[in-house]
Amino acid sequence: MATLAGALILPGRTYDEKLTVKPSSGSPVIISTWKHGVAANREAWKILQRGGRALDAVEKGVNVPEKDPEVHSVGYGSYPDRDGVITLDASIMDENGNGGAVSFLQGIKTPVSVARLVMERTPHVMLAGEGALAFALENGFQKEELRTDFSIQKWEKWKKDKVNRPVDLHNHDTISLLAIDQHGNISGACSTSGIAFKHHGRVGDSPILGAGLFVDNETGGAGATGVGEVVMKTLGSFAIVENMRHGFTPQQACEEVVKRILKKVKDAEKNPVFFIAVNKDGEFGAYGTHAGFEYAISTQDGGTVLKGAGSMLAEVSV
Repeated sequence: MATLAGALILPGRTYDEKLTVKPSSGSPVIISTWKHGVAANREAWKILQRGGRALDAVEKGVNVPEKDPEVHSVGYGSYPDRDGVITLDASIMDENGNGGAVSFLQGIKTPVSVARLVMERTPHVMLAGEGALAFALENGFQKEELRTDFSIQKWEKWKKDKVNRPVDLHNHDTISLLAIDQHGNISGACSTSGIAFKHHGRVGDSPILGAGLFVDNETGGAGATGVGEVVMKTLGSFAIVENMRHGFTPQQACEEVVKRILKKVKDAEKNPVFFIAVNKDGEFGAYGTHAGFEYAISTQDGGTVLKGAGSMLAEVSV
């Protein structure tokens, strides 16, 4: 059993041993969560490669899993809540400290794009529920059925079994994506359908700036995935950025917040959370409470690669 900075790692995967990785100076960097981050990064890279803005890259990158019916934790084709309804949360931040978010949004495949318009066209940071939907429709989005046959079948089975799906590594795979463009500006985006069969009306950390996502262009950015209630109680992404402000590398900043979560939050050992981070110099890191977290990294030198992150615990305690 291999270890990384004191973390216990599951066998059968190759994990990076470097705690801090720095790409070529001045070159773009993208980091995102989970396997579906690979396709998201590749789409975002197209924008950065032609000199585009990090904000455009993170939005278009996150749109990829939002539209993909095979990604069951983001956008179209997701697991529904216990009432059989898919409700979506998303947020976005630019290099100027502006942010936009939507929560409890229904019927729109690309909530992160709605969040961007909340940021750019309103004086608000977040719109929720029917108000968010009305705003989306007013701005040209089309209301669509988000449930697929998969979504409906899983919900019907859940109703029949009368058993909640356990909270596990496959039940909350939020897409968080951070990018640095060739001008050195940082932006980030986050999108999710939340925990499967959640209570109708439940909102997680993804649309909460400072929890699921935080960007400070002077320092860096961080994003979260996992059980949102744990992240909200600790403002994990904000805490990571503040750690970097005080001199921590992105890897150290992620590890320090995970340690604090496991120490302070009740039952955190049963509720996995994971973080990614990047600083102004393009160094990046990733870490989680539990093993099994993967993240996608894109650099000019290394292309796009899926990597395994370190963790404090080997598996979810039940």
